[in-house]
Amino acid sequence: MGCMARLPRFFIAGLPLHIVQRGNNRNAIFSCPADYAFLHETLTRLAYEHGVAVHAYVLMTNHLHLLATPSLAISVPKTMQALGRLYVARYNWRYGRTGTLWEGRYRATIVEDARYLIACMRYIELNPVRAELVTHPAEYRWSSFRANARGVRDTLVEQHTIYRQLGACAAARQVAYRALFDFELPDHDIDEIRDATQHAWALGSDDFRSKVGLQARRAQRSPIGRPPKRHCAAAPSAPRDAKHERG
Repeated sequence: MGCMARLPRFFIAGLPLHIVQRGNNRNAIFSCPADYAFLHETLTRLAYEHGVAVHAYVLMTNHLHLLATPSLAISVPKTMQALGRLYVARYNWRYGRTGTLWEGRYRATIVEDARYLIACMRYIELNPVRAELVTHPAEYRWSSFRANARGVRDTLVEQHTIYRQLGACAAARQVAYRALFDFELPDHDIDEIRDATQHAWALGSDDFRSKVGLQARRAQRSPIGRPPKRHCAAAPSAPRDAKHERG
């Protein structure tokens, strides 16, 4: 049996996306601090040019995560395409290599504006802790945590409305956001985020997934098992004909 085709990604203006780009064969995509800095600088410029607001990010050794809202349906594709072209060309030149750097196309899942968005921010910024690179997200240089939790200036980060609702002023928002990291992200949330991103489902409530699915294509896993059979009176058989054979 052949591999199942990957579902097309959702790009809906104004709705945030969790984006993941991995290195080919899980190999490193960053080899020194200058590589991280170049991608951060380039992504900042491209996001501004193409109308993408980045709310959270983390640059890991062999992959990156973004939580970003496009102003247009084409905003994220244009940004990621340009980022790949510019970053890979520089990386290959710097390290005398050729060929692809990425593990195929990036993955993206649309995220509901509610608890799912904040959960996704926490998931992204806790990546270095789960990878045991640091004991607290504030210790990791290449993420949005210090901007969101401590107000450190980061040219890439733009606050989402849901984040701004955490407090009446910047200091209050930062206190409320830091408090969210006093406890671990539930395993259920981690599994749900990973499953949605891996398979390009919508990340949100059943109602949200149903509404999104009406705009493009299926946005959640199909129910397991076959649909129940309908019982009805047998129809009289018709003579065989070529047009009936095709179905």
